[in-house]
Amino acid sequence: MDKLSPFHRHFNLPLNQNPLTHKPKPTTLSPATLSLASTSTSSETTSLSASLAPPWQKHFPNLRFLDTPSDVKTLDSVKAMHAQMIKTCNMWVSDSMAKTLITFYLELGDFRSAAMVFFVGFARNYVMWNSFLEEFERYGGHPIQILQVFQELHFKGVIFDSRVVTVILKICTRIMDLWLGLEVHASLIKMGFELDTYVKSALLNYYEACWGVESANQVFYEMPDRDDLLWNEAIMVNLKNERLVNALELFTEMQFFFVKANAITLLKILQASGKHGALSEGKQIHGYVIKHKLESNLSICNSLISMYSRNGKLKLARRVFDSMKDRNLSSWNSIISSYSALGDMNDAWNLFHKMESSGVKPDIITWNCLLSGHAVHGSYKEVLTILEKMQASSFRPNSCSITSVLQAATELRLLNIGKEIHGYVIRNGLDYDVYVGTSLLDMYVKNDCLTISQAIFNNMKNKNIVAWNSLITGYAFKGHFYDARRLLNNMEEEGITPDLVTWNGMVSGYSMWGHSEEALAVIHDIKISGLTPNVVSWTALISGCSQKGNYRESLEYFVQMQQEGIKPNSATVSSLLRTCGGLSLLKKGKEIHCFSAKSGFIEDVYIATALIDMYCKSGDLKSAHEVFRRTTNKTLACWNCMIMGFSIYGLGMEAISLFSEMQGAGVLPDSITFTALLSACKNSGLVDEGWDYFDSMSKDYRIKPTIEHYSCMVDLLGRAGYLDEAWDFIQTMPLNPDATIWGAFLGSCRIHTNLEFAEIAAKELFNLEPYNSANYVLMMNLYAMSNRWEDVERIRGLMAEKEVKIREVWSWVQINNTVHVFSAAGEPHQDEGEIYFELYQLVSEMKKLGYVPDINCVYQNTDEEEKEKALLSHTEKLAITYGLIKTKSNAPIRVIKNTRICSDCHTAAKYMSLARGVEIFLRDGARFHHFKAGRCSCNDFW
Repeated sequence: MDKLSPFHRHFNLPLNQNPLTHKPKPTTLSPATLSLASTSTSSETTSLSASLAPPWQKHFPNLRFLDTPSDVKTLDSVKAMHAQMIKTCNMWVSDSMAKTLITFYLELGDFRSAAMVFFVGFARNYVMWNSFLEEFERYGGHPIQILQVFQELHFKGVIFDSRVVTVILKICTRIMDLWLGLEVHASLIKMGFELDTYVKSALLNYYEACWGVESANQVFYEMPDRDDLLWNEAIMVNLKNERLVNALELFTEMQFFFVKANAITLLKILQASGKHGALSEGKQIHGYVIKHKLESNLSICNSLISMYSRNGKLKLARRVFDSMKDRNLSSWNSIISSYSALGDMNDAWNLFHKMESSGVKPDIITWNCLLSGHAVHGSYKEVLTILEKMQASSFRPNSCSITSVLQAATELRLLNIGKEIHGYVIRNGLDYDVYVGTSLLDMYVKNDCLTISQAIFNNMKNKNIVAWNSLITGYAFKGHFYDARRLLNNMEEEGITPDLVTWNGMVSGYSMWGHSEEALAVIHDIKISGLTPNVVSWTALISGCSQKGNYRESLEYFVQMQQEGIKPNSATVSSLLRTCGGLSLLKKGKEIHCFSAKSGFIEDVYIATALIDMYCKSGDLKSAHEVFRRTTNKTLACWNCMIMGFSIYGLGMEAISLFSEMQGAGVLPDSITFTALLSACKNSGLVDEGWDYFDSMSKDYRIKPTIEHYSCMVDLLGRAGYLDEAWDFIQTMPLNPDATIWGAFLGSCRIHTNLEFAEIAAKELFNLEPYNSANYVLMMNLYAMSNRWEDVERIRGLMAEKEVKIREVWSWVQINNTVHVFSAAGEPHQDEGEIYFELYQLVSEMKKLGYVPDINCVYQNTDEEEKEKALLSHTEKLAITYGLIKTKSNAPIRVIKNTRICSDCHTAAKYMSLARGVEIFLRDGARFHHFKAGRCSCNDFW
């Protein structure tokens, strides 16, 4: 090809024939076509318009009609000058004259003539080609017009040199002209030209862009002579298409041909190895770097650090960093970023300080690495501290900084700080960034500011699917399903197809609000849309049901999930454990525990916390404590769960001891911790300790007591008999008493038979909760205990007037894998006769041991004998008795009751455990009772 003559020696056609009489409109192509294949540029490139000095005064002294470039006003005058040049001389005298003509034609919109002059005007090189293409497009021309001129000349038999062919192939690649590139390649083959490296590289890129990477690889292997540049280009083509395996095969093969990889190729392979988790291949490249003594190349070493860190090999990344003799800012940023990304923030900060002491100043990238690392790994308060340090160092946060800070503000629910950041974003014009916009949207959604979120969404110019999903999920989670559906429809109308995240947000919202049928319908919509519901879809359904207390539905959906072949993940397991705890299904919970161990979930601290909660609520405190002790890296939730476990069993001192241990471990309590502690104190009658912890909340930990804490204190004082103090506490508390406060006070009044205070509390409760039957029943019970039967009837009348129905009371016991339910108003149990026969005998035995029925628990105005018979029908007695009949061994009896156990049943359960020598675990609506040898774990303080 190098022996070919330039085109102008073979073609001397006058350039002014078929002149353009008007400025042609640029050919328009689709954006997708225009975005492909760019032409390389050089720092040596000079603008064609930079050399506009008129050259003809020296070579064409007779051309006086154009003295300066500014005199050129029309296309005709330029063409006249051009024609006179051709007539006067057969050869171009200088490149500057050609450049001047090209510029004139471009300015006047005659792109065809400009291309003609360039093809025939002067000795071209790649720098000039790049400059010409830039100028051509800057004046409104399209590269396809250059190809049209090329085809015109090609059809006339013009033979082009390799430089022209290379650029033509690059233009074909850029505008995706599939067939012209093939014609050029075919012509080269027919004429038997020896292609130079640049043409070969251009062919590879053309085939990759227009016909696919496989075609490019085929062309590469068919080329007889492949030098270093071509091998490296072939590897880059494969890496561009994420064909890492092919690229590595080429890299290995080129070693047998003694071809060296250049630095850019090594960098790209290392980046791909990090991205695709190809650690072994990355190590091989590292070996190549060492073998060819390329360790001094800073860019390669920085890529090695990144490759190792992205593969989770932080020690190897640090070893590369420490071995570097020279380090630049990118080196420090690479290693700091590695530690930050993997959550090792202490070492990241140590490196940061070492970097400063080495005289290298951090840049915005350094600060962003630290911000991102803390945000990703949940250290949200530290993110805000880093932001202050960063600003103190005169760095202005950019879009990357803002997304991390917004994440922190979102998770910490710091709406005011989020609004300040929003103001900064607007003032600094960062709202153009789609990630910043999406982060702002998410922040407002999670802070329950859906109106502001909608406004931000409406003003976003480039909405991505993340923005749509965030707002749709926000509406769904708040129960605004009409708005969520409206957005979903708008999303589809704008041509954005909902993905699984979109649908799963709808599933979660429906199930969280108790609309399980609608949630299941969305699962079917997913299938109709062509997607497959995944583990997240089903877990959202199961979790929502569990959180709403629809435990049975939760288990049913889990069965459906398994039938569809979806394997549960750790989130699914956590939800199932919550379900088992809610239903006290100990056996099922143990099965899930075994599944967790087999699936490798047992080390997950969230699974461990869910296990502790399940065992506590299922009456197996021992197993809960064992799981707690085996758990490493305990979170605050884990400690809180175990403290609450001790609390519901009435083990106040054990809860206090565990709290002291938690303090020794350096874990700071939160408001939930103190709720658990105060509950432990109230369930154990520890009045002084309760006061100490209540005062300590605000004094030592700056935690403002909530209504739950005040309710615990009222319950604690009232149960212990300090009703006057409880009354004074209610009168002086800074919060308005709600139903929990008055409910706790009324319960205490019932225990101590204080009608005066009880009537005050009941009056408040009847106003706050007019349809809660439990309050009416409690007052009827209290009046019955005082033989005030007229007041009992008055309460019944009040209930009838307000159409308040007494809550259904039930107890159940699980025998083998079957749950047997005993309901006060439901269908009688199939073995009812056998149960009552056994119960009569049992009561006879219990009376011999000292049991005396507490007839005050019956609020019907009948004689004592009838009241004793009524006591036998209490559902917990029937469930315990059935458990004793069906349990052959001395295994514990576990009974669940949906309301608070009455005093007679509590006494009876103690005597049952003594008479039959078994342990009985009974969970009522408030706590657990463990009966053993005639005693209860609550010490009768309930």
